[in-house]
Amino acid sequence: MDKRLQKRHKRQVARAKERVRLSEPDLRTPEQLRAAREASQPAGGWRNRAHGLYSTPSVPNPAGPAADSAAKGEGE
Repeated sequence: MDKRLQKRHKRQVARAKERVRLSEPDLRTPEQLRAAREASQPAGGWRNRAHGLYSTPSVPNPAGPAADSAAKGEGE
């Protein structure tokens, strides 16, 4: 790395260090943490499956809905 790039990198690192903020420690008691966790839960509880409520398949049918409706129309 040449001197110009080294100086630029050194400036960037120094500026980044100035912007860093340290987070403050959580001073709540275990009871307060438990109460906050319970208050933030959704009304129905946590869902384990992302797509549990959907009955349709996640992959579309390669034949498509048109092929199914054409077969019904021919039979009548």
